[in-house]
Amino acid sequence: HVQLVESGGGLEYAAGSPRLSCVPSGSTFSVNTLGWFCQASGKQRELVAAISSGGSTNYADSVKGRFTISSDNAKTTVYLQMNSLKPEDTAVYYCAAHYGLGPLAVTPDEYSEWGQGTQVTVSS
Repeated sequence: HVQLVESGGGLEYAAGSPRLSCVPSGSTFSVNTLGWFCQASGKQRELVAAISSGGSTNYADSVKGRFTISSDNAKTTVYLQMNSLKPEDTAVYYCAAHYGLGPLAVTPDEYSEWGQGTQVTVSS
């Protein structure tokens, strides 16, 4: 199993460019993809961005050009750089791990492990 710990949220942003971090621990060698999902109040959880162990990425249309997913060289931390925030970005953001090979996983059901989530609130 893999444990995921997120950090970097928990504040209300009127502006600025927060960066969320996710540190996986445990059997990380078995993880193929790490993703960031968001869940706004009353809505379903949805993909924000994902990155594979080979460096391939996928973004939700709503964040393309504004958010960037990356990992450090040792792949010990995955980041979500959030720029040009909008009030509609307000949500709990979760880091998740996908074990399977194949195409980049983009749906919540494909991810087996989840972090505890971190709240990002963007004021208008």
